[in-house]
Amino acid sequence: MNDLIAAGTRLEAFLAAAGLPSLDSAVASRFEEYLALILRWNARVNLTAVRDEEGILSRHFVESIACAHALPAGIATLLDFGSGAGFPGIPIGLCRPEIAVTLAESQGKKAAFLNEAVRTLGISAKIHSGRAETLATHFDCVTLRAVDHMGLAVQSASHLVRPSGYLALMTTNADFPALQTSAGAEFAWQSGIQLPGSDDRILAVGMRGVPRAS
Repeated sequence: MNDLIAAGTRLEAFLAAAGLPSLDSAVASRFEEYLALILRWNARVNLTAVRDEEGILSRHFVESIACAHALPAGIATLLDFGSGAGFPGIPIGLCRPEIAVTLAESQGKKAAFLNEAVRTLGISAKIHSGRAETLATHFDCVTLRAVDHMGLAVQSASHLVRPSGYLALMTTNADFPALQTSAGAEFAWQSGIQLPGSDDRILAVGMRGVPRAS
């Protein structure tokens, strides 16, 4: 328990350094549980290449929390496309409980981790254990972060965004133009929001246009 408390304190320090608001105590304790769960599972399942506490706190958690705060208001449903260890979908579910989050992950072991994380953390996220492309639902927002074959994934994800919904890409300035092309001309993009701890990593949010009446 002392290690978890220390982890929560370190996370708060990283958030303060990034200019992000503090977490309330209940949410902070859930992030502590989430960290412990990742470390335990990462010993036998390759959830994330970042395996040390400091890296998970300063990179995965802080970036995902920044994304949660930066997403537009009014989002009711969100798909985390290729969720992996749950970034950014689980932190969004913790920080924005008004959003109904779906975590899509095709790798069985990672999907099993997501089920365990959702159960342990007590959040109401749904798990889609399969390829996100097979979903028939449209979402107010679709997020992607560190997904294999990112260009193809963005192309598929763009079709799951409802009209006037958002595609939110955690990427780099260098990679964004190609991903913007993959998303297609229907999306109007805001200026990239710099993510904490990096000069190059950004959150790019595009809004899908409403189809014109024929």
